[in-house]
Amino acid sequence: MEQNKHQKFIVAGLLLAILMSAMDNTIVATAMGTIVSDLGGFDKFVWVTSAYMVATMAGMPIFGKLSDMYGRKRFFLFGLIIFLIGSALCGLAQSIVQLSIFRAIQGIGGGALMPIAFTIIFDIFPPEKRGKMTGLLGAVFGASSVLGPLLGAYITEYISWHWIFYVNVPLGIISLFFIVRYYKESPQHIKQKIDWGGAATLVIAIISLMFALELGGEQFAWNSPQIISLFSIFGIFIIVFFILERFAADPIIPFWLFKKRLFATSQILAFLYGGTFIILTVFIPIFVQAVYGGSATNAGFILTPMMLGSVLGSAIGGIFQTKTSFRNLMIISVISYFLGMYLLGTLTPETSRTLLTVYMIIVGFGMGFSFSLLPTASIHNLEQRYRGTANSTNSFLRSLGMTLGVTIYGVIQNNGFTEKLKYEFDNIGDNNAQAMAQLNDPQQLFQSGERENIPDEILDKIVNAMSESITNTFMLALIPIAIAAILVLMMGNARVEVKTELPKKTSDD
Repeated sequence: MEQNKHQKFIVAGLLLAILMSAMDNTIVATAMGTIVSDLGGFDKFVWVTSAYMVATMAGMPIFGKLSDMYGRKRFFLFGLIIFLIGSALCGLAQSIVQLSIFRAIQGIGGGALMPIAFTIIFDIFPPEKRGKMTGLLGAVFGASSVLGPLLGAYITEYISWHWIFYVNVPLGIISLFFIVRYYKESPQHIKQKIDWGGAATLVIAIISLMFALELGGEQFAWNSPQIISLFSIFGIFIIVFFILERFAADPIIPFWLFKKRLFATSQILAFLYGGTFIILTVFIPIFVQAVYGGSATNAGFILTPMMLGSVLGSAIGGIFQTKTSFRNLMIISVISYFLGMYLLGTLTPETSRTLLTVYMIIVGFGMGFSFSLLPTASIHNLEQRYRGTANSTNSFLRSLGMTLGVTIYGVIQNNGFTEKLKYEFDNIGDNNAQAMAQLNDPQQLFQSGERENIPDEILDKIVNAMSESITNTFMLALIPIAIAAILVLMMGNARVEVKTELPKKTSDD
């Protein structure tokens, strides 16, 4: 009863934790240029992002399983404390190597926060209230992708890059206080054996894959021995992981869960949605800055309509999941998502900002449903002992999709831009040398000071090449969304069931 009275404080604590962990990568990416200029180590800056992502993804499935075995509260608090320690250390970093190590510490904590926070919601709220709560948590998760760049740019410009890490400390302490003070968890948990073999092979496989994706095409060529070795290690250890999981008494990821249609489809949908949503947050700001000629700050603000659309979609998905099936709501989601992505694929340099805003609202609205519906669908009709595992698997696959998506579509967009630009300049003549020299660092072409110095004929061709490469990328993203549409139709008629009490009999009955 006491916990019910203080549920709003528990939710506030969970929301703060989700906001911090989900926003951390985007807020750091905005400040990376300033950090490198201050600390040096330009050749190692990729590790700052990679270390956090690798540690987070490696920890998600393991912390989810441990929370099922030993309780949510202790591992959520563990993750939060480690995240805060990592944040404070990041702000104190004196070199890019130190910062990368401290970011890995942050990532270990972040791997526990997201999946366990969603699971706690399912534990403390009855079915009729879970939808609204997951809608709220999903909205915060979606909003973080837009708030991160804006907050990172503001703090870096007007305060100091150190504070993009320090700002986590007061927010985290508030979250820590709320969870410690108000979240009362049942001390009874079913004892299970720890699957050490599965945990070790999974971590090695994930670390190898993440480093291959992060370093490939940047630090090393895709066909270099280093990248091929990392992919080979991933392949070997993921096969060993699957073999060990088949015979483990209590596997990290119970494969029998994938025999449940709703669980399996929701996991794959999380992967596909994550892999396509990330390209929107990356390429829409680039389009605005490069094609329209907006500043980096304006490019961040331009994502606000998409954020508002995703918040609305997440809220509607959460509210109506007790009134109709997951499939019906996800049909609305995938139609809106497909339509929005298609419309973004029709953008040209002449497209008005108003139309771009409308397109972003549509695509954000479709995406928003997945933030609240897919975690709920993942644990539908599962015993409490499996909820942490189910939710962490969903978060892990969404993150994996985002990592693969930004890598694959990033290569596609970059190759498309380069090829189109070379084609455009074949007939330039005397300006060809100048144009090709500028091609070596295209980002400088879209800084307001340098953009004005570029001849109109060259600028138009560069803008057209950038525009076409980005819109082609959006069009290619329709393929996984079409696959998602097929999976949505396979979800079945399951819905959140709300038990209603029968009216008490009176003396007149």
